[in-house]
Amino acid sequence: MKLLKVDTLEQAREKLFAQITWDMGKTEKIPVEKSGGRILACDVLAESPLPYFPRATVDGYGVRAADTQGAGESIPVFLEVKEEVEIGTVPSGEITGGTCAYVPTGGMIPRGADAMVMVEYTEPFDTSHIAVYSSVPSGAGILQIGEDVEKDQIILTRGTRLGAAQIGALAGNGIREAEVYKPLKVTILSTGDELTEPGCPLKPGCIYDINTPALARMGEEMGFEIVHTQVLPDREEMIEQALRQGLRSSDLIVISGGSSQGKKDMTSRILDRISNPGVFTHGLALKPGKPTILGVDKESESVLMGLPGHPGAALVVFRLLAGWLERQRTGCPEKPMVPAVMESNVPAAPGKDTILMVRLFPGEDGVYTARPVLGKSGLMRTLTGSDGFVRIPLGKEGLKTGETVMAELL
Repeated sequence: MKLLKVDTLEQAREKLFAQITWDMGKTEKIPVEKSGGRILACDVLAESPLPYFPRATVDGYGVRAADTQGAGESIPVFLEVKEEVEIGTVPSGEITGGTCAYVPTGGMIPRGADAMVMVEYTEPFDTSHIAVYSSVPSGAGILQIGEDVEKDQIILTRGTRLGAAQIGALAGNGIREAEVYKPLKVTILSTGDELTEPGCPLKPGCIYDINTPALARMGEEMGFEIVHTQVLPDREEMIEQALRQGLRSSDLIVISGGSSQGKKDMTSRILDRISNPGVFTHGLALKPGKPTILGVDKESESVLMGLPGHPGAALVVFRLLAGWLERQRTGCPEKPMVPAVMESNVPAAPGKDTILMVRLFPGEDGVYTARPVLGKSGLMRTLTGSDGFVRIPLGKEGLKTGETVMAELL
């Protein structure tokens, strides 16, 4: 009987990795300003040092630090102002003993100056001199050449997801285009005679479709390109037609519902019929998520993923499998986990990995407390009321009060 022989999550991942014999790492170059959320496909090296000239980090005067020693509120040091440096220009002179130059924030430091005195600690003495009321050490208020990034230094590594800071780093080094991974094209299908699209009248015995919009949004958050979504009744010919269309248009076809052993559960046999080599996993030693299907079609170079119909289980499995696959192909690291202490005892499901949803509360000592959010996989409140989840490994009886766990944030 199917579903009696199941794979662990690690076994299913290993099988999936082994079955994908084609290149899923196709790349493209796009303008840096349009690369937000994309993942770098290679290391990026600095083409020049940053900054490439010594820059002032404050408004004030470029000085020789030695000339300011002993300066204070009651005994100022008097320096001759040789020039005022304009932003974006090169200073014309050199700072020698007893002289200085006004330099705005971001301006180039004149030759001979090795420190900046903030304008707040100075005042004009006459038309060509200032009084300095504070001593400064060498290097104060100056960004040295290459202090941020040295030439040929790695600015960002492969697998980096580009956000505002990363885009700024690329732009600051004059990089116009970024080589990023092309997003996986994804088709998402939900099946069930009872499913009704939001906005339509709800008939007795029917429910609104949750999986399609929820999975699509999660896919977008992972960086996928959602090319098609559809809600289908339990009609084998309609499901097969939609799956075949998915093979033609997508790298990943996700179908929720119809993966267990119910009367109308036909997903596995359809996937086997339309793909080659077809299904290699039907069932995970995972709660929630046991009725999960994995397959591939080498002709279309597509991954096939059958998810449980219950929304909570579908979203968790999609994250654990599709999210893992995305990290494998791009090198994008996992998000940091949060250590927390269990608030209460929780038993684990025998013979399975158990996914426990938790709510996190910061403690006075800075350590989070993990409160279990209990509920069946068909309930959305177990997800909406949670900050993350804890994975209890197969073979472990459960978690004890006070035990430290690592929570993955949603």
